[in-house]
Amino acid sequence: MAQPQAPSQTERQRITVLGSTGSIGVSTLDVLARHPERFEVFALTAGRNVQRLVQQCVQFQPRYAAVPQEHVAQALRQQLREQGVSGTQVLAGSQAIAQLAAHEQVDAVMAAIVGVAGLPPALAAVQAGKKLLLANKEALVVGGAWFMQQVRAHGATLLPIDSEHSAIFQSLPESPETWAARVEKIILTASGGPFRQRDPATLAEVTPEQACAHPNWSMGRKISVDSATMMNKALEVIEARYLFDLPPEQLQVLIHPQSVIHSMVQYRDGSIVAQLGTPDMRVPIAYGLSWPERMESGSARLDFMALRALTFESFDEAQHQRRFPCLALAWQALQGPAGSTAVLNAANEVAVEAFLQGRLRFDRIHAVNAHTLEHCATGAVDSLPALLELDERARRLAQASVARLG
Repeated sequence: MAQPQAPSQTERQRITVLGSTGSIGVSTLDVLARHPERFEVFALTAGRNVQRLVQQCVQFQPRYAAVPQEHVAQALRQQLREQGVSGTQVLAGSQAIAQLAAHEQVDAVMAAIVGVAGLPPALAAVQAGKKLLLANKEALVVGGAWFMQQVRAHGATLLPIDSEHSAIFQSLPESPETWAARVEKIILTASGGPFRQRDPATLAEVTPEQACAHPNWSMGRKISVDSATMMNKALEVIEARYLFDLPPEQLQVLIHPQSVIHSMVQYRDGSIVAQLGTPDMRVPIAYGLSWPERMESGSARLDFMALRALTFESFDEAQHQRRFPCLALAWQALQGPAGSTAVLNAANEVAVEAFLQGRLRFDRIHAVNAHTLEHCATGAVDSLPALLELDERARRLAQASVARLG
């Protein structure tokens, strides 16, 4: 992982926020608003939430705003005119979004678009040598070693924003060259989601509303379902493998229901370094924006006197293996041929969408993922077109699996 350079203290950093209307985007803008002397919102991109994007444009007055579809862009232009916002140019299309990530005047890019759709603009930022704040774990899950090679080849700076990976990054030595020699293992913590104590035999009855009711974190629907199946943690294991260049056997997951310890690094001398804090995404966002410094995030401070206990549970327990069979797919994909992690991600996106639409039972998400991972042929994954072609092939197979199992 490339090491960031200290930001200039005399000029404001210009930021593009990819996925500004989602939970990470909203939290990012909250942090940026606290430090107008340090940051300028250069561009905002979003999907279809025009109302929220209009509000953000009114508040931050970005030079550009972009959405994937022209008819959405037209609605955005109209509403901005009605609000008297004249300094924001509205663009449409995935290419425009990627261009704003790579724009020559941009210093840093927050990559918060959910799913494989976030890969092309994140890659554009990398290939333009930007500072990339990566909240979109799918970029690394799909791009894998090739994505990291692009980071190195183009001199980009990559900082993890997921709370777990930010915690690991904060707990590692400053020099990546020493990680392999010093680190015994990385321990990613997981809350266990809303079904940590639910009878596995009842998971077939789970509704989307129940799956999206996370006990600790406020997240989008797709990520909330992933947390409920523990597929989110499987994707984080894959991301950690590529971010920190450690073999899969040195990655461990531990259930920690309180979400206070965000992750840990165990060293070869037996010591463990952990990062703790309240479950608030503004903390890793502020850290990524200000690194190597630290600045106010707006988060509440952790009150140790208010903590009743910090508890832990192993995934080796039979009940947890029945509740969360998706977690093991991370190591299966990492041990498979090149492209296996991209296949797993595509299958999961299809399965979760089908579940949210009422076309697939919750307990069959794992079956779709496992079947697609086992039966989808992989190939060369050394370019964006190759990755997107593999993604599409896996999606077709997963759709067929949904139709059969739903």
